[in-house]
Amino acid sequence: MNRRRADLALIGNTVIWGATFTMVKETIRSISPILFLAMRFALATVVLAAIFHYRSRRSKQDAWWAASGRRGGGWQAGALIGTFLFGGYAFQTQGLRFTTAPKSAFITGLAFVMVPLLGALVYKTRPQLSEVIGVLVATAGLGLMTLEGDIGSISRGDLLTLLGALAFAAHIVAVGHYSEFMSFEFLSVVQVGSAAVLSFAFCGWVERPYAEWRPAVLCVILITGFLATALAFTVQAWAQQFTTSTRTALIYTLEPVFAWMTSYVLAGENLSGRAAAGAVLILGGVLLVEMKPLYPRLHPSD
Repeated sequence: MNRRRADLALIGNTVIWGATFTMVKETIRSISPILFLAMRFALATVVLAAIFHYRSRRSKQDAWWAASGRRGGGWQAGALIGTFLFGGYAFQTQGLRFTTAPKSAFITGLAFVMVPLLGALVYKTRPQLSEVIGVLVATAGLGLMTLEGDIGSISRGDLLTLLGALAFAAHIVAVGHYSEFMSFEFLSVVQVGSAAVLSFAFCGWVERPYAEWRPAVLCVILITGFLATALAFTVQAWAQQFTTSTRTALIYTLEPVFAWMTSYVLAGENLSGRAAAGAVLILGGVLLVEMKPLYPRLHPSD
């Protein structure tokens, strides 16, 4: 039951990220990307720290950050996860300057394939057969949804985006590992706070910061800060206590599906037959794991 609720919560994350993709894409025309990330992560850090500190005081228990550090290294683990989070967004954003959006979406999607491989390499964990097949099916669907024309050439942007995909995969694996030993509140605040610090630190180095502080820009910062960052990464930290990293990665392949649905509703963008087939494959990959597991293995929380 806990695993099913966790999977549904992660699907909720993909809905949020898919719905905000178009907004972010338009907003970074008016604000430099790393500065946008810095504002987004900083807002989320302040919100989460205030909420969880208030909760700890109301419960009259030890402060959540002290309780989370009992095993030692909690701050370092949170900072490491935050570094992966920042790296994923930073490389992806910079890569978009030198490659097309469809190729960026597909290469970022390779993170879903990297997750079971990284998990097996770093933590000696083997994914279920159904999870591996589901990831491969969903990745094929991702390719159909995003790729068009010749994809044989590799540009500088492609390589940067690939580094971003690797960072996103490492983030999912690391959250899955440390969520067993740390409170999800602590993990949420430290990872997002670390990403905010790194964003401000690199802002003037990798780009020339600029911003048009229009109401629309501020609105998107608020939406992404509250929903797509504070809420979404807290949900992920909680959910990965009850589900595997590979299942998390597989569920996240639904993001481009929800992104298209948002574009269709807001802009009337139609989906080609090839892209529709890709969406079906993505959904099929998710359902393969959810409905027809092969050699099922329970998560330790079950």
